[in-house]
Amino acid sequence: MISPNSSLPNPHQSWHSHPVADTLNTLQSDPTKGLTSAEIERRRLHYGSNELVETAGRSRWDILVDQFSNVMLLMLIAVAIISGVLDFISLQDGTSEGLPFKDTIAILAIVVLNGLLGYIQEVRAEAALASLKQMSSPQVRVIRNGQTQEVEAHELVPGDIFLMEAGVQLAADGQLIEMSNLQIREAALTGESTAVNKQVVLDLDENTPLGDRLNMVFGGTEVVQGRGKAIVIATGMDTELGKIATLIQGVENEPTPLQKRMTQLGNVLVTSSLVLVALVVGFGFIQAGNFSRLQELVEVSLSMAVAVVPEGLPAVITVTLAIGTQRMVKRHALIRKLPAVETLGSVNTICSDKTGTLTQNKMVVQMVQTLGNQLRVTGEGYSPDGKFFAQEAQVVATKAYSEIQGVLVAGVLCNDALLQQDEAGNWGILGDPTEGALLTLAGKAGLFQSQLDEVFERVDEIPFSSERKRMSVICCDRKKTDAYTLFCKGSPELILNCCDYYQFGDHAHRITAKERDEVLRMNAEMASQGLRVLGFGYRFLDHLPAEGEGAEQGMVWLGLVGMLDAPRPEVAEAVRRCKAAGIRTIMITGDHQLTASAIAQRLGIAEANSHVLTGQTLEAMSQADLELEVEAVSVYARVSPEHKLRIVKALQKRGKFIAMTGDGVNDAPALKQADIGIAMGITGTDVSKEASDMILLDDNFATIVAATEEGRVVYTNIRRFIKYILGSNVGEVITIAAAPILGLSSVPLTPLQILWMNLVTDGLPALALAVEPAEPNVMQRPPFHPNESIFARGLGSYIVRIGIVFAIFSIVLMVWAYENHPDSWRTMVFTTLCLAQMGHALAARSYTQLTIEMNPFSNVALLAAVIGTTALQLMLVYVPVLRNFFGTSVLTQEELLICFGFSSLMLLWVEGEKLFVRFFMQRRMRPMRPE
Repeated sequence: MISPNSSLPNPHQSWHSHPVADTLNTLQSDPTKGLTSAEIERRRLHYGSNELVETAGRSRWDILVDQFSNVMLLMLIAVAIISGVLDFISLQDGTSEGLPFKDTIAILAIVVLNGLLGYIQEVRAEAALASLKQMSSPQVRVIRNGQTQEVEAHELVPGDIFLMEAGVQLAADGQLIEMSNLQIREAALTGESTAVNKQVVLDLDENTPLGDRLNMVFGGTEVVQGRGKAIVIATGMDTELGKIATLIQGVENEPTPLQKRMTQLGNVLVTSSLVLVALVVGFGFIQAGNFSRLQELVEVSLSMAVAVVPEGLPAVITVTLAIGTQRMVKRHALIRKLPAVETLGSVNTICSDKTGTLTQNKMVVQMVQTLGNQLRVTGEGYSPDGKFFAQEAQVVATKAYSEIQGVLVAGVLCNDALLQQDEAGNWGILGDPTEGALLTLAGKAGLFQSQLDEVFERVDEIPFSSERKRMSVICCDRKKTDAYTLFCKGSPELILNCCDYYQFGDHAHRITAKERDEVLRMNAEMASQGLRVLGFGYRFLDHLPAEGEGAEQGMVWLGLVGMLDAPRPEVAEAVRRCKAAGIRTIMITGDHQLTASAIAQRLGIAEANSHVLTGQTLEAMSQADLELEVEAVSVYARVSPEHKLRIVKALQKRGKFIAMTGDGVNDAPALKQADIGIAMGITGTDVSKEASDMILLDDNFATIVAATEEGRVVYTNIRRFIKYILGSNVGEVITIAAAPILGLSSVPLTPLQILWMNLVTDGLPALALAVEPAEPNVMQRPPFHPNESIFARGLGSYIVRIGIVFAIFSIVLMVWAYENHPDSWRTMVFTTLCLAQMGHALAARSYTQLTIEMNPFSNVALLAAVIGTTALQLMLVYVPVLRNFFGTSVLTQEELLICFGFSSLMLLWVEGEKLFVRFFMQRRMRPMRPE
């Protein structure tokens, strides 16, 4: 035992490369007595509790405060304060008109609403670490003070001796001391598709990948079969689970493309507004030659500041993303974070886990091979519906192939799984997936357990062990109780060593070196295709052998079965669609490189003989070297969670916009690091779901393509309503700025009227534009660059151009109405601006198609928004209560018709631009005539 004054060992060691005797000695623990109570307490004080520790993140108060640091909201807050001060001054000198502080109250209400919308989106705290904590067993059987006892999982310390049995979830990392037929499911941690057979005595290198450390057990994994004893080598944050927790917490959330674009938009709008305000105020001073117009210029500045900020935009974007979320749910994709809807449209690389994502997570036999015959097998999952093919010809009955039939019978009888069909007609298995695949194989040939159980009765069994790497059963013929047959399955090489004969047709022949070499060649060829290969043999017995009698010697070799965690049938088409859409698919898995390469080639992710990068090779590479390598590698195998994170970071460094799919705990850090983390809804762990942005409800890789299409549609529609909103806002700002320059006596629009336009007149049609149907070529083009400006591809020039035209029409009307209708000119300007936006909304549906060419009922929401908003605007003019609140006046029939006439010019202008572009493009595309 460690003396009280000695130092405790460092938990960060390559324990798997040490013999267990050395580990026991280093940790000063006794495999039969365990630790003493005093030593346990000492170690707990040193190592801490066996729990995952959460680092502090942003508080909810910090998140709330951050919402009001947005530059546009800050400007609105300043406007509200100045407006309040002006109203207060007016109250003091008795010049106040109407309800005081209504502009201030309205502006602050909008500020608070926008801040709360942002807060609600961000406040959803990550629960990935909480899910990780739930993966540890609450009770653990340990040996302490020479006695077996149960303790709380958080009380474990390095050096503790703990016991395992089937069904137990492990609470810490350990090295095996002893075991019997121990199988552990590590898929959530390593990505392995099948349970791992553990071994005690192994000579492993320090850099052995996690999935190959067969002498180790890990916290968060589950014992499927057998029992064992191990020594705790790491607890809490030092475990492999703890390392994943550290990686998750170390990932910083980057702003999404939409968030970056909205920040850029705010900066541009505020800067432009301040410049314009400075110009107007400066021109006013120069024009007046003194400060006599100061209050008027301040009022103009306030109106301009309110006009330039699209107050309804955050709400419109939020609703648009929510609509996109609902559409994605119908396509089996659940969005956890709203900005992810738009972000999907920018994805150009999908990094996918293999097991359960690209594959069915079901072992399916692909090939049966004997020394006489080779049959390919078709079919999906555990359904016994499938066919056998000899070369290209379909096999009608496998009974014609005696040795094949022998393999099928051995696979059913030497088996502990059950093949079942539920009430809905779906097939599934109880037990080991490998054994389930053998039952399904036999079912495809018409052989079922129930049939063979009528003929054979199992009377003895020699169970599988990691040392023997095979399992045998002894069955007797129910009609001849003294006739016994031993059936054996397992490692082809080891079973072949136990065989003296081989089956060919109906007869057994003495096996020679030639046949042995041929079997080994076939085994190697099947393994090179990524298949998991099992060998089968049998032997007739005239009595039940005694223990240790060597019953497995002198067997007859039957053949090989190669199985694979088969690809999902729809994934190959999804990968093809990704390529057509300019999206690259990359496989990142913890499975063996041969298996990964075979699946990748079948799905079209990688070409034959393409380079596969393994975790061991990656471990030796610097991050700079990896960044150079990622462009050429499409398959990564035997990788750890740290490797997945490094790969995603390297791709991002190369300018790739990453969607990372996965279902295991080992995927969580990379899911969080990726621009879009996509978890599996059915097979995914809670940890992977909480770390993700999106969950596939059907675990279907093809759903990602559908979700990406929706993301592209959402981004296109966001650009569509931004050009509509900002084009209108620019027109408003210029119109307001022109009033003092032209010598008008007052501001044409009050802040309250501008808020009405920005929230209602802009907002309702903008929401309708958000549900515009997808363009036909949306998935036949590469994704737009995630770092492109919101004003890219002509949007900025459109906004400026339309804003200027909008302003020209409005200013012409304003000047004419000011001279001819002095009592109602402001209401005419207000009404014309609102109605002109309705025409603009109709025209903004398409860049190329004329409004009359489009089916108005393909977007009924826009039609309703235009009619409804027009009616609301007229109510502000003709309903007394609203008229008094918004400061409008009643318009005569003639004045209203003039407003409608000027506002229609906006629609005509935009449609004229489309005709001009169409004519110009046709001229350019027309072939030149010969001279």
